[in-house]
Amino acid sequence: MSGPRPPKRFRTWLRRIAVFVAAAVALVVLVVVIDGWRAFGKGAGGARKERMERSSQWQDGGSENPQPLYNDTWKMLTGIFNKSSFGSPEAPPPVITGDHTRFDAAPPSGLRITWLGHSTIVVEIDGRTILTDPVWSDRVSPVDWVGPARWYPPPISLEDLPPIDVVLVSHDHYDHLDYPTITAMAGWKSKFVVPLGVGAHLSYWGVADEQIVELDWWDRTSVADLEIVCAPARHASGRTLFDQNATLWASYALLGPKHRVYFSGDTGLFPGLADIGEQLGPFDVTMIESGAYGSAWPDWHLGPEQAVRAHQMVRGKLMMPIHWGLFDLAYHGWTEPAERVLAAADLAKVPIVIPKPGQSFEPASPPPVERWWPDVPWKTGEEDPIVATKMGAP
Repeated sequence: MSGPRPPKRFRTWLRRIAVFVAAAVALVVLVVVIDGWRAFGKGAGGARKERMERSSQWQDGGSENPQPLYNDTWKMLTGIFNKSSFGSPEAPPPVITGDHTRFDAAPPSGLRITWLGHSTIVVEIDGRTILTDPVWSDRVSPVDWVGPARWYPPPISLEDLPPIDVVLVSHDHYDHLDYPTITAMAGWKSKFVVPLGVGAHLSYWGVADEQIVELDWWDRTSVADLEIVCAPARHASGRTLFDQNATLWASYALLGPKHRVYFSGDTGLFPGLADIGEQLGPFDVTMIESGAYGSAWPDWHLGPEQAVRAHQMVRGKLMMPIHWGLFDLAYHGWTEPAERVLAAADLAKVPIVIPKPGQSFEPASPPPVERWWPDVPWKTGEEDPIVATKMGAP
């Protein structure tokens, strides 16, 4: 037996509110679609698509991981209620700014790393200069008025970068493939090395096709005497709701005559990291994704403790945590990745370097670890463990 119905006037107001909310949401979606249309990129077609479909990573209409990704959807949705109060810095972190003059002299050791925040890094290796996952925009989003905002301006302007031999892109998520940045680079003479399918975005945005090199896992390309190997990663791709896993994701090994560098891109822990170490290592320095993790998505990102383990699996000597310190992309505190990497590296006796944003260093003589970030509350690995699935026994 049902109770009395609400008064007609009340029901009318509820309907009006529902219609208003639905119209407002539809309007926002429409504005985002119109404003962000070019930033969404373009899907692969023709010979590019045919090559993707021949890849062993292509299954059932998209790229797939050998170890599928696990998601706890309910935990992902409700995790916002337990989000750290320290997800972003109260004051801008210390940043080392500079111009092109810092690159005028080659590194005496032959290998120099400059971390510009998140996954954007200048790698000078054996006479060649590589730029990884370049992001110079204020937000990682298809539009410039909403989305995660950077905490500090780029330490070095695009104009003050040294001549870049290779722009290296790990996958097409917005915090790694930035439309305004790529369009600003479209006139460069650099080679753009990307995973399968990502070249369609670059071509759509004005990069000449002859400058784009698309690689499958274990494919190689060379710039003079520097060899670049596209290596496996455990992640995903997509720039809209309708192109999920339509392109490939990857890590990279940079193999020079004297030095070797590993760039993880975005990845969860997976057994294939040991294969990378055996076939392409050891590495003088590894740049390992260590932030934006969560126990609700344990296979998408490593988390600090597993980042240290990944460094060991690929046979790294010196480890630099990346994918942190610039954007608020998860529920943990902003200093937590660094604190937890420090703790895990100390336990595992792994040498690490945690440069300030904009700081350059040579792995042959790394600077001592300095806590340049504030002392704010954070959760330990025991309090919030990140444990990848389908890994088998440690």
